[in-house]
Amino acid sequence: MNKSTVQNTETPFAETPELNDRDLISDALSMEKQLCSSYETATQEASHDALYQMIFSQLRDISKQQRNFYELQFKHGWYALTPADTKEIQQTVQQYQGYKQQLQ
Repeated sequence: MNKSTVQNTETPFAETPELNDRDLISDALSMEKQLCSSYETATQEASHDALYQMIFSQLRDISKQQRNFYELQFKHGWYALTPADTKEIQQTVQQYQGYKQQLQ
């Protein structure tokens, strides 16, 4: 871990050809992210309100599970974050403020 990342101490895992805990959680997180994306598309394209409500309910559940996998990976030091500097944040804020003004 270096100064430019935010990460917990890594929990050791078996480095073998077989899937280990880190691999399984990483795979599950990737699948949940893909499911969230697919369900989001489905909510946007649902033509009937009851169908929309059912899909949206599933999306909330999947999003919660995705967050749980992310938090588990972060807790074990298997997911690192890189903080953005203040200048980068300000540039992004200004960019989206410009987009917002264009839409008004």
